[in-house]
Amino acid sequence: MCVIIPFVREHPHVNAPPTYGYLAKSVFWLIAAWDETDGYMAPNSSIQLSFPEKDIARLTFDLPDKGANILSHPVMEELSEHLDALAKRDDIVGLVIDSAKPAIFIAGADIREFAASMEVDTKRTYEMSRWGQNLFGRLKSNPWVTVAAINGTCVGGGTELALGCDRRIVSTHEKTEIGLPEVKLGIYPGWGGTVRLSRLVGLGNAVKMITSGESVTPAKALELGFADDMVPAGELLPAAIRMIREESETLRYRSDRTEQATPISISETELGFLGATASAYIQQQTKGRYPAPLAALETLLGGSMVSAEEALELEANGLANIFGTPVNAALINVFLLTDRNKKDSGVEGDGPQPKQLNSASVIGAGIMGSGIAAANLKRGLKVKLNDANPEALERGTSHVLDEVSFDKEIRGKNVERAIHFAGRLHSTTSSDELVDSEIVIEAVVENLELKRKIFAALEEKLLPSTILASNTSTLPITKLAENLKYPERFVGIHFFNPVRKMKLVEVIRGEKTSDETAATAVAYAKGLGKFPIVVNDGPGFLVNRLLFPYMNEATQLLQDGVDMKRIDKVAVKFGMPMGPVALYDMVGIDTSFYAGRTMYDAFPDRTLVSPILPALIKNERLGTKKGAGFYNHEKKKKGRPEPDPMALELIAKYVSPPEREITDEEIEHRLILPMLLEATRALDEGVVRDPRDVDLGLIFGIGFPPFKGGLLFWADTVGAKTLVEWLKPLEALGKRFLPTESLAEMAKQDGKFYT
Repeated sequence: MCVIIPFVREHPHVNAPPTYGYLAKSVFWLIAAWDETDGYMAPNSSIQLSFPEKDIARLTFDLPDKGANILSHPVMEELSEHLDALAKRDDIVGLVIDSAKPAIFIAGADIREFAASMEVDTKRTYEMSRWGQNLFGRLKSNPWVTVAAINGTCVGGGTELALGCDRRIVSTHEKTEIGLPEVKLGIYPGWGGTVRLSRLVGLGNAVKMITSGESVTPAKALELGFADDMVPAGELLPAAIRMIREESETLRYRSDRTEQATPISISETELGFLGATASAYIQQQTKGRYPAPLAALETLLGGSMVSAEEALELEANGLANIFGTPVNAALINVFLLTDRNKKDSGVEGDGPQPKQLNSASVIGAGIMGSGIAAANLKRGLKVKLNDANPEALERGTSHVLDEVSFDKEIRGKNVERAIHFAGRLHSTTSSDELVDSEIVIEAVVENLELKRKIFAALEEKLLPSTILASNTSTLPITKLAENLKYPERFVGIHFFNPVRKMKLVEVIRGEKTSDETAATAVAYAKGLGKFPIVVNDGPGFLVNRLLFPYMNEATQLLQDGVDMKRIDKVAVKFGMPMGPVALYDMVGIDTSFYAGRTMYDAFPDRTLVSPILPALIKNERLGTKKGAGFYNHEKKKKGRPEPDPMALELIAKYVSPPEREITDEEIEHRLILPMLLEATRALDEGVVRDPRDVDLGLIFGIGFPPFKGGLLFWADTVGAKTLVEWLKPLEALGKRFLPTESLAEMAKQDGKFYT
């Protein structure tokens, strides 16, 4: 069962072994010694002070042994020390701040420190916010001009630091982006970002950037007024020096400092209209589940009417009230999950080095095959698309080129992109043309014998180093590899539909899949911009195995007489992107039924077979692809499908309501708790190596609500004892509601999934 779920936004960030708190004082002393020509960087320091010209200072961020510059507490202290030293000098006219990293200016604050500080009180959060505001405010406290020379990623605290400078120059590098994504962590900018951005680009533009958390391109940054100039990356430093010389003559930066310290000039009518429209839009987008955007809006609006100093006070107080909230903690966990995934090789220990793959072949030009081919093309691989059916191949090739030629800037096809990618795509009906590919991925229909036949015909022709993979969502990898001569080179690589949006990939190890093959499949998926989790072979692998109890229980609730719209409403209120009944229609009722048979064969003691699905299939109610399933998708009310009359008639035949009333709370527990219990079984059986793989898989595979941090993270916030109590009144319904041994033991020991 290849599940189609609305896209969940990517949330990348840093891992969090809590070694020291966000507010903890760091013992850090900078040896302030330098050569005025070449500069000097003290051992283990992160910022180099140099003088490209005698009267112009340069602070270059370059964290040792790190791929990115981040503003941890020690780095902030180091910046403070440098500013102390420079403030004592009377022989400089300007300061340039830049980065030695090839495509990163500053990637923001150290989220490890955030994660370790969820328990701090509001007073200490307020104090840390004020400390950061004042530190960046010092960039405008000296008589000389400061210029941020930005090349590459500049987000979060990096953008706030840049806002503290008098001027900003951005590079035209393709990786350059400017953003304040803090709302995606459940907070908002707290080092002066709300105050300084609104006074620089205008209140409306600041509201849009901060409450959405989205980044802007260099060209957009220039258009908005965030940037004062845009140049190629190699010309940043000369451009910054020229700007310092010009500003030293005109002294415009000093009048700008004065102006930006005052309230924003905006009428009460404009302010009221902006507040009302922005608030309505935010409510629509967040459904009230993410408080940070609204809190940011309130801070921005309130701060616009007072002086910058008073606005900074509002920002710090507001941040203190939302930092450490459950949503903040949950969203930080999502960032940590993704960062861990980026660093995870997929195998235990050091393991073998993955192979670098530069070419790929995809067998099957249907929806999944063409989506996989497009994903490979967009990431620079040479791709061959194969299908035995010429018409299907032609359609699939057209779909691939349509996708890769889409240009976000013009919101349509870009002819140059189409020509470029067409030269890297080869379509063929002959499997003999695939033999020189470094990885071959099969994406044909879910038929065991057909897939085996394809693999057997291919294997003997392939190079000894070629990886053979299947995109199967249901068939055991070990069975598919049974007749192969080299099963160690065979692996499951399960993409989710639609491939262009879904970030998750399950890398499934068969019994004989080698570590090298698994590690290479993981690295390959990461190269496509995906989050791969390694899963051991088994029914439903991980995501569909955990999703099935959620959907299966929905049919039992229908048989208990619960209205389908009510079931879906409860699920959506919990935070799921859609209810299980609506999900049946989207996946396809026939597809779900056949996948359910696989789960029943594997787990008959906790899988209930509902007569509702076969009845719907018999009456050609297959879901959205046929226009009707549980819901009628052709006749809608206010844009939403209503329950299909025939489906209601069929369901009524099998309804046997219990004597007691079924509450919304029971519906929620019956939908979510079987998923949780199945997750504990998967962990106990070693299907995945870590609880965090479960949470990452469900967030990016089925849309489990990010504001709950993941299924197991949510379970930890509820507590094992409470979960066991919730299960007690449901145990009479069958084994599917009996606590597993591991959960029962966790309840006794007051344990957690996240240790």
